[in-house]
Amino acid sequence: MRVAKKAARTLIAIPALLLVLLCVSCAETESPLTSVKVGAGTPAGIYDDLVRALARILNQHQASTGIRLESVASLGSVANVNAVAAGDVQFGVAQADDLFNAVNGLGEWADKGAQEDLRSVVGIYSEVVTLVAGGGSGVLSVADLQGKRVDIGLAGSGTRQNAIDALEAAGLNWQEDIQLSEMNLDDRLAAFLQGELDAFFFTVGHPSKEIKFATFARGGARLISLAGIDSLLVANPYYSSQAIPLGRYPRALNEASARTVGVRATLFTSANVSDDVVYAVTKTAFENAEKFPEYFPAFAELRSGDILEGLAAPLHPGAVKYFKEAGISIP
Repeated sequence: MRVAKKAARTLIAIPALLLVLLCVSCAETESPLTSVKVGAGTPAGIYDDLVRALARILNQHQASTGIRLESVASLGSVANVNAVAAGDVQFGVAQADDLFNAVNGLGEWADKGAQEDLRSVVGIYSEVVTLVAGGGSGVLSVADLQGKRVDIGLAGSGTRQNAIDALEAAGLNWQEDIQLSEMNLDDRLAAFLQGELDAFFFTVGHPSKEIKFATFARGGARLISLAGIDSLLVANPYYSSQAIPLGRYPRALNEASARTVGVRATLFTSANVSDDVVYAVTKTAFENAEKFPEYFPAFAELRSGDILEGLAAPLHPGAVKYFKEAGISIP
């Protein structure tokens, strides 16, 4: 009887052992995921929200793509360009004007030289150069910023260079003609709401929850039209003419839409990133485009016809492969 029980226990143990060995074998032969880092922005900022949404959707398909995306915090557009160029991250989000300057060795990259390995993947949405002034500041035009307390954004952000362009187009010296402030977005908004700033710049897609928040400032807020728009468009091929409709911000003190310029927020990479990785990221993003607006409304533009317009760096071959397969016209 004892022998029979022992034999039975042995018969049960053998299949169990085989199952454990089989699972170990499967784990050992399973292909590891390729880790891909994407330069985002400051925590809870626009680019941070955007890249987290991108990672959330694409990581749902990592079993088929073999890729896991990781959002990496940064100071923003300029910082992302430098990180991709250095190989610290594989993708990034940047404004088209920063990519243009980097590819051509201008602006922030005048000393470093042209960053020739940068490649575009897709233009995600339009970002609009937005100037907000306090209702009691006396600012009705860019020229009225003379001597005022104006925030242009942190070094390393796309907003900063756009603000400088707008000030210079109006004939103002950004270092001498205004009381210069350079803060992150949270501090900028807090200072404006507390009456410590007369105006601030912010390059952003509309509608923006941050701009809506600013219109609740004591004394109200007004969206200011830029000056010298035609000269900005001629001198800078990455800018496009834009308007901020009144309906976007019912509390704004404007009597008419604000005329301004905009750039494309662009997902970009490096020529050193493999075609297979870029193809997989592009294909998965577009095949799931309908899901993105749930997490980041501006992603709705992925389904529009101008996703390849206004790109400042050459398209990566991996992205080109997908667009050709999908029948998307390449300018």
